[in-house]
Amino acid sequence: MRLKDDDIRDWAIVAATVRPLPGRAPPAPAPPAPPPGRLSRAALQASPVRRRAEPAPSIIEPGRYRRMALGREAIGGRLDLHGLNQDQARADLITFLRAAVTRGARGVLVITGKGALGDGVLRRRVPEWLAEPPLRPLVAGISEAHRRHGGAGALYVALKRRRS
Repeated sequence: MRLKDDDIRDWAIVAATVRPLPGRAPPAPAPPAPPPGRLSRAALQASPVRRRAEPAPSIIEPGRYRRMALGREAIGGRLDLHGLNQDQARADLITFLRAAVTRGARGVLVITGKGALGDGVLRRRVPEWLAEPPLRPLVAGISEAHRRHGGAGALYVALKRRRS
């Protein structure tokens, strides 16, 4: 019996959250590519330059993703990183997300662009930055945006509620 793509993707997400027992090897096969419009946990964690193992932000739950894509849940702000270098983009992202959380926004759109041949530096680095200490406590989850909001060149970022 052949597994459906959804089942394979769901299993890859679950398997990515499991740590093997001491002395046991982690599973060898890499998860398959996610369907268009969604990022897999493996895609969020993949980074050749990261030195520490930072947990990747969760993927936005399907119901919330659908509400954001359809415009039923307000997007609390948009940040366009086109034309910025990595240092400028990271600083702007940190400032933007902190301000959005302070305003009480529950989700924002971060536009990275696709880059040359669909392999842009900002497109790769933004999920990494969201997993690092300055932003990790603010982020509830991320997913690739719906086509109407930029598709592969943009990310929905779900924000945690501000604690008082």
